[in-house]
This record gives sequence, structure tokens and C-alpha cells, in this order.
Amino acid sequence: MALHFGILAFPAVQQLDLTGPYEVFASAPGARVDLIWKDRAPLTASTGLALTPTATFDDCPPLDVFCIPGGGGINALLEDAQVLDFVRAQARHVRYLTSVCTGSLVLGAAGLLHGRKATSHWNAVDLLLRFGAVPTPGRVVRDGNLITAGGVTSGIDFGLTVIAELLGDDAAQTIQLSLEYAPQPPFDAGTPDTAPAAILAATRARLAPSRAAREAIIARLTEERA
Repeated sequence: MALHFGILAFPAVQQLDLTGPYEVFASAPGARVDLIWKDRAPLTASTGLALTPTATFDDCPPLDVFCIPGGGGINALLEDAQVLDFVRAQARHVRYLTSVCTGSLVLGAAGLLHGRKATSHWNAVDLLLRFGAVPTPGRVVRDGNLITAGGVTSGIDFGLTVIAELLGDDAAQTIQLSLEYAPQPPFDAGTPDTAPAAILAATRARLAPSRAAREAIIARLTEERA
């Protein structure tokens, strides 16, 4: 049976959160991958890449895997009733409910993370506490049929993990080799623990406005539900 993957596509999505797992999923034999949004009008990722949804909330077919990527655009999704209702509907039927980066915050806003282990980007993982989740830093974190990934580039690791769950380790390793996924970054600055202090401070400052806006939204949401 062919596998059907659905990835939420939305304005200001972090494109690598989406395109990393998309490439892995689409490399599986017979797989179908849809980009899903409210309509099929082209939208723009946070860094300017144009994306065109291939399915809508109204006509989305049954999915095996539903994935929510992250990015600056998730701030709007946290309070979007139409999006959250769609996410809850998918959670009732898919084999695996998943996210990459800050996409896990949308799962939290939809009320799907209570008591469950989940991860996110290092600059947002602590915010999962506000949704009753158990923040668990890591590249890929699994809790039952919930699979969440850390920041941005972890989406490739996540994609291979999902393929291994569905099709076995050999299938995942074949895709990994086909993509020549053997990362050797030129700098050991990919996590707060390894980055130089000055780089970490500068990065936190760069991300501060989006973080502050996100904190305000989550505080408002949790107060309303208290």
C-alpha cells in the first residue's frame, strides 16, 4: 500500500523544516506527499521561497503521516481556530502525528501534547511546558505515535526515522545513501552547548523579537484556558 504524507504549508514557514522531510518522504517508493493549506494559492516561506499547496483542509485525503513544520509563521497559527481544528482532526486518524522545529507548539496549542514527550527548536523547547508537554531536547523524540523533531536541519533525521518506522531500516538507509546524507559541518556551533558564547548571545538577540511575540501569544492562550 502506498504511503501518503501530508505537510502543513503556511505563510512564513521555515522552508527547510518543510523541504528536508519532504525530500526524504518523497524518496520512499510509491509515496505521495501533499502540501496542505486552507487553499491552493501560492505562499511564501520565511526566506522567500515560493510554495504551492497541493491539497486543502476541505479536500485532504486520508494520511498516514501528518507533519507540522515550524518558522515565524507559526505565531499566527497558534490562535487560528481553523488550523487548530484541522490539526485535531488529523490527530484522530493518522498513524503518526509529527512536527519539525517549532511546529510542535502548534500541536501544543491544539491540546495534543498533555503529558507527552516532545521537542522543538532549542530556543523554544521550554515553551512546551505551557502546553502540559514534557520538554525533551533532542534531534528526534518519540512518544507513541507522536514524533517531534528539533530545530530545522533535524527534519532530515526525523524524515529518515519516520521512514524506518514505516518501511524498515533498510529503506531508510537506502534513502539516506541516495541523498548522500553524511553531514560534516564546518563549525561545531550547531547547539547552544557547543557554540561560542558570543555566537550564542548574538543568535539569541537575533531570535528575541519572534520569541517575545510567541511568549505573549502562549501566555494569552494559557490564561484563556485556565
